[in-house]
Amino acid sequence: MKRLSRRVSGDVGTSKVNAIIVPIQQTRQQLFERWQALPPRDRWALVILGLFLLFVGGGYGGYSLHQAAKDSKEDYQEAVADYFWLRAQADQIDPQTAVQDDTAAVDAASQVTALLSQSGISSPQVLAVGDGVQISFSQPSQAQVSSALVTLQAKGWQFSQLLIQQDPNTKIMQVQATLNK
Repeated sequence: MKRLSRRVSGDVGTSKVNAIIVPIQQTRQQLFERWQALPPRDRWALVILGLFLLFVGGGYGGYSLHQAAKDSKEDYQEAVADYFWLRAQADQIDPQTAVQDDTAAVDAASQVTALLSQSGISSPQVLAVGDGVQISFSQPSQAQVSSALVTLQAKGWQFSQLLIQQDPNTKIMQVQATLNK
């Protein structure tokens, strides 16, 4: 018994493509003819209007992206500040799960706090974590931030993590670090 097979001619595929391309080409040709029929003054006006709309749309899109990035950065900085504050307040929130700090860790945190205060850093958040210390503070002066970090290194503290960010508008520097002796 012979199998019946359907023959597909090349014309079927070509006709589908032509069914899509031909109307597009016709529309393009009509637009070109209408464009050529416009007086030169109207053509220039449309070109200028199109460029204006392009710049306005592009400018607004860039501004929107910039605002979204700025908001995201502010949210991240708030989350980091909240994290350090929460870590500092952990003993007061749930005293049952508080880890017993040994005197060396408390002494390390107080030593770092004293060194930062001597360097001109007001109200730093200092938290003793294991055998290290986590710090977080904001300062508008780059010189004081640099002086504080150099003082900590001079006293034998080593930075295992250091994050310094500066707000471009207020020029306040946000410093977060983990120190080990």
